[in-house]
Amino acid sequence: MKLTISKSKNATLYYVQKSYRTDSGKSSTRTVERLGTIEEVKSRFGEENTLEAVKKYIKELTAADKELRRDVTIKLSQDKIISKNEQRCYNGGYLFLQKVYHELGLDKICKKIEKKHKNEYDLDAILQMLLYTRILYPGSKLSSLEDAKRFIEQPEADIHHVYRALSLLAKESDDVQAAVYKNSLKLGKRDSSVIYYDCTNYYFESEEESGLRQYGHSKESRPNPIVQMGLFTDMDGIPLAFCINPGNTAETTTLKPLEDTLREKFGMSKVITCTDGGLASYENRLNDHVGERAFITVQSLKKLEKPLQDWALETKEWRMVIYENDKAPRLSEEVYDLTKLDPKAYADKLFCRERWIKTKLSKTKEELEQRLIVTFSFKYREYLRHVREKQIARAKGLIDSGTACKLGKGQNDPKRFIKSESCTIDGEMAEYTSYALNQEMIDQEARFDGFYGICTDLEDSAPEIIRLNGGRWIIEDCFRITKTDFEARPVFLQRDDRIRAHFLTCFLALILYKYLAKKVNRGGKHFSPDEIISTLQDMNFLSIPGEGYIPTYTRTDLTNNLHGSAGFRTDTQIVSRQRMKKIISEVKNNPSTKDKK
Repeated sequence: MKLTISKSKNATLYYVQKSYRTDSGKSSTRTVERLGTIEEVKSRFGEENTLEAVKKYIKELTAADKELRRDVTIKLSQDKIISKNEQRCYNGGYLFLQKVYHELGLDKICKKIEKKHKNEYDLDAILQMLLYTRILYPGSKLSSLEDAKRFIEQPEADIHHVYRALSLLAKESDDVQAAVYKNSLKLGKRDSSVIYYDCTNYYFESEEESGLRQYGHSKESRPNPIVQMGLFTDMDGIPLAFCINPGNTAETTTLKPLEDTLREKFGMSKVITCTDGGLASYENRLNDHVGERAFITVQSLKKLEKPLQDWALETKEWRMVIYENDKAPRLSEEVYDLTKLDPKAYADKLFCRERWIKTKLSKTKEELEQRLIVTFSFKYREYLRHVREKQIARAKGLIDSGTACKLGKGQNDPKRFIKSESCTIDGEMAEYTSYALNQEMIDQEARFDGFYGICTDLEDSAPEIIRLNGGRWIIEDCFRITKTDFEARPVFLQRDDRIRAHFLTCFLALILYKYLAKKVNRGGKHFSPDEIISTLQDMNFLSIPGEGYIPTYTRTDLTNNLHGSAGFRTDTQIVSRQRMKKIISEVKNNPSTKDKK
């Protein structure tokens, strides 16, 4: 390698260049590093003896390059027994998560917390251990400490330090979330023009109620105490903030406090909140109809007043949503009558109608003006009919088998189609109860097949509102990853502060994964969570004493994308120990974490 000076009318630039031979055998050079102008060079290498310092640096680069290209010969004996209890295999997949961890400045956040509380353990190391194992080897806190020994960098914490760290993280949870959000803005603009909010719950192994552990409506119909999580994400599905509430908390009451946190700690006063029907209370809509806030929410057509319900189910005066390449969707000029259309020919078409409505809560004098957007799809109608037919068949089976003893109310419970009769014709109490299909209920529900309602106070076009509302699947995907891939439930912790900290680590692990997935899913590629996580789990290395680490994983398109996004490579035939140390050092000192001037 050599120093090259390029002079022009505007400036003189310094480069580090390397000679090489092309595939045709011709000699050529390529730039290894741009050192910059003379002012930049002096700022980096010092005002005195600048060129000597630069030449020394180039000499070090040349030596490192020669070391990297050095062939390694390994001598092994067939009759020599390997050492007892010697660890020979290490995981290096966590390094890609570690890079994102430091890009988000979580190490600096931990140092700030440590300085504030003056704890006697390494909070940064413990948090890294909890996040990487939650993604790669989900389990209890004790098993996480043990599984972290698979990594190239070994943890030095004790289990009691881990539990103390959880209590500390719980105290700082809101500030940690806000700091991570602000640091994430240095990695690129976040699309928070619309933010999605939803709630889910996680069950406990214990059956005793206490604190956050309360019996409530379980999403999985489990007979265990649960804790409730509310989560905000941006339009890319990257988490913004979360809250933890007792399992018996009404979902509708959780939105406003977390929005207040976004405003006070995140500085997000201008937000458009998109929610599902379970969070579409009048109070929440009214709260988001103030200042620079707005809302988009699912509207249950069954809960509308009869005049509005009749209007929503009217078959005339519908417009088709037209999707054009590279253009925003729009409504057709032509007006359609749904009864005159061929369901097969228009199966993939979406129809829409809208109007402004005024709503008033009887307890207050406040009136809310909002748009009601109703869509209709023949495909959606057939889907709902298919699902209901299966539920009716199950209801008939329960009646025929004599097991229809308890009636259901859930929207997916087949027992809701069963009615009971417990009295005689004369009105006297009967000795036995008879069960039959509730045809009136079936017919009433069938009226709404294919129809879907949305309410908003925005004045954007109806197709745009429909598109934004359609993005709610990304928050469901977040819940699926935490529950399935991260195994965040059942929860085994007992103390409320440690329960909160457990979900903080799940929340931060989800952010790490989402940013990593965003990096590797570029260039038309899309890898599933299972593919990414299993690949990181399999990125193991055989340690060769005195030499380095031999990759034992298979090189694939995904490993290529991982290395390309991280800026380092571990897929050479052997990675020297010196090179591995350099990779780890570079990962922990990301220039992207420095404040941009």
